[in-house]
Amino acid sequence: MEKSNKIIIIGGGYAGLRTIEYLAKNKQNQIILFDKNPYHYMQTEVYDLIANEEDFAQVTLDLYTFCMGFDENVVFYKQEVTSVDFDNKKVITQTQRYSYDYLVIAVGSRTKFMPSIKGLEYAYGVKSLHRAMYFKQKFEMSLFNKVHEGGTHAKPLNIIVAGAGLSGVEIVAQMASYSREFYNNNNFICRTLNIVLVNSAKNILKGMDEKLVQKSKKRLRELGVLVKNERKVVGLDGVSVSLSDGEVLPMDFMIFAGGIEPNTLVYKLKLEKNSRGFIETNEFLQVKKYDEVFAIGDCTTIYNDGKVVPATADVSEQMAEFCAKNIENLVLDKELQAYKIASRGVLIALGRNYAASKLFGLYFNGYLAYIVKKIVERVYAKRLDRVAKRGCEKIFKS
Repeated sequence: MEKSNKIIIIGGGYAGLRTIEYLAKNKQNQIILFDKNPYHYMQTEVYDLIANEEDFAQVTLDLYTFCMGFDENVVFYKQEVTSVDFDNKKVITQTQRYSYDYLVIAVGSRTKFMPSIKGLEYAYGVKSLHRAMYFKQKFEMSLFNKVHEGGTHAKPLNIIVAGAGLSGVEIVAQMASYSREFYNNNNFICRTLNIVLVNSAKNILKGMDEKLVQKSKKRLRELGVLVKNERKVVGLDGVSVSLSDGEVLPMDFMIFAGGIEPNTLVYKLKLEKNSRGFIETNEFLQVKKYDEVFAIGDCTTIYNDGKVVPATADVSEQMAEFCAKNIENLVLDKELQAYKIASRGVLIALGRNYAASKLFGLYFNGYLAYIVKKIVERVYAKRLDRVAKRGCEKIFKS
């Protein structure tokens, strides 16, 4: 009888689920997935959630039924991992210790709320679902309150987004287009909107393709978004935001997308990390000192020709594929495969029915790019949903 391979995956994000899809094909792999939440959050679609184009059900996947959809060799435990004993190959949760032969750390990242910025408790992040849902409600209530004020002297709605990376740009574009469409469609007089994107760099979308940057800048101007480059948020008090150049902006609410940091577990793990606190890995995605342990997704940093590869869902899935292959190579005592990861394309959502994209070296923008982005998102969701439906059928039959 062949020996089974005990594989533990920590984190039910893009990287974790893709790893399961590959490894579950081998029935000798007995896989446990741990996550403190019972759902997978499709964060790439948060801009649609905020603007009511999608609801809670469309941006989440139930991890219980997903894991049940495989051939009895995958199980999900809704437990928070508190530490890992790497020397004895034990994953420790709040309730139990679990042994592993191979471990995949895929816990992702979170919004970095910098302690040096006073008043960040008044800001919202969107990397976690509960924060995104809370902000969505606040956004809708702000629109309603401005409508309720009415009259020609209604105060403007002041929206501030701090951070002009991909998340910040997509969210500010979606809010701008949604808000203006909302006012126009309902013929409300109170159409005054002040939407500001605060960016610490010289340009938005730092590190991204220059043509996409220019297309995005043009679109933001068309939407009436005011971009303030080379400035930082230094404080806020619930009604205003103070910038590093001394300017004070009125604020109804603010999204903080000014950076990311590893999730809490990473700080507790006794592993080598880089200067930003992310797990160090080798060319095979293994952590230092422990060949049977891999780190993938946003909790680690990888490089392409010496340059940091931006953390995206596409990159996370590619990392998962290399990770799964190398675990199989370890099992079979084969040579490991060094990762070769590059973006397969970029699709930037820039408001309702509009996107900018670069796919296979070709640039296009507008409604066509938007449709392509929605197709990519739907294909991803359908792939996971097919597995989850099999899991539902098994549960109903049992």
